[in-house]
Amino acid sequence: MSIRRADLLGGRAAVAGIGATEFSKDSGRSELKLAVEAVGAALDDAGLTPADVDGMVTFTMDTNPEITVAQAAGIGELSFFSRVHYGGGAACATVQQAALAVATGVAEVVVCYRAFNERSGRRFGSGVQQREPSAEGAALGWQLPFGLLTPASWVAMIAQRYLHTYGLTPDAFGHVAVTDRRWAATNPAAYFHGKPITLAEHAASRWIVEPLRLLDCCQETDGGQAIVVTSAERARDLRHPPAVIVAAAQGAGRAQEAMTSFYRDDLTGLPEMGVVARQLWQTSGLAPGDIDVGILYDHFTPFVLMQLEEFGFCGPGEAAEFVAADALPLNTHGGQLGEAYLHGMNGIAEAVRQVRGTSVNQIPGAARTLVTAGTGVPTSGLILAADD
Repeated sequence: MSIRRADLLGGRAAVAGIGATEFSKDSGRSELKLAVEAVGAALDDAGLTPADVDGMVTFTMDTNPEITVAQAAGIGELSFFSRVHYGGGAACATVQQAALAVATGVAEVVVCYRAFNERSGRRFGSGVQQREPSAEGAALGWQLPFGLLTPASWVAMIAQRYLHTYGLTPDAFGHVAVTDRRWAATNPAAYFHGKPITLAEHAASRWIVEPLRLLDCCQETDGGQAIVVTSAERARDLRHPPAVIVAAAQGAGRAQEAMTSFYRDDLTGLPEMGVVARQLWQTSGLAPGDIDVGILYDHFTPFVLMQLEEFGFCGPGEAAEFVAADALPLNTHGGQLGEAYLHGMNGIAEAVRQVRGTSVNQIPGAARTLVTAGTGVPTSGLILAADD
């Protein structure tokens, strides 16, 4: 099993293009239009045309089918198309799927995309309202009747246990919120551009579900983001220096459920991200000290702390102090708390900019970035690096 040894994917594919729409609360156009705009921008960034594309990958929970986006974007025949499950947990896995297709010769140029009107249209934060009967949905039957109706309420259960176990208060989560908003304040593309916050403002924000405050929860966004993946060799001849996919992984833990894994032996970590971490470190041969920038999925602040601990950047219960000390440049685009909530795809784009050297919040000498996808669900991660 690859979960116990390094895999063979690393270094064989690269991100060659990134593109996005503006990030807003009311896009004024369809989700298909957003997807097509983002795909077009990403191809232009790579110096490619729709005719070059023969593969597409997106998420489930998407109203934009691969063939519909391909037709609307002027893309022709497809030899590869795929969708990855579990909401935000799919983000990095879309790039992994694209890299697998490229590395095996199934496709030459694959576009990964995500586009939605998640603020002006359907809102994930509104919680479960209707659900068709399914085996997956049955697990929610143990939560919904007792008032656990929203993602925030599901995360709050685990966050509360984390605080209790390590003797912390909800103020520990504020360091993540302040860090993200600090970077967003200097990112013109961020919704919260020019609007940093303080720890006091975090502590004064209203409760959503204790111990989560308003500023612990990501925003809701309209927009689209696309990523172009091709072989590392081909990427070297394109418009920008390639962001080489050094390692890519998916992970689901034991007793895994989608956001409601409350029957595990321990509720103070994210075992699914532990699976991803082990695979990324094994395949890349890297360690936490080799990472220059961390782009960690931040739909809720406590899960950022737990991710840092799962990856070994610090010990259990120590992540709040780690973030407070700025020990690792974190979410330099502002994250989903500060820039936009695009199910993590905008974070992948920021990781690419960092290794290209073109981020508005560029970290000097950044050569390796760690990117993670949504947590609390089966998830995924990437290590991207500048070309040698």
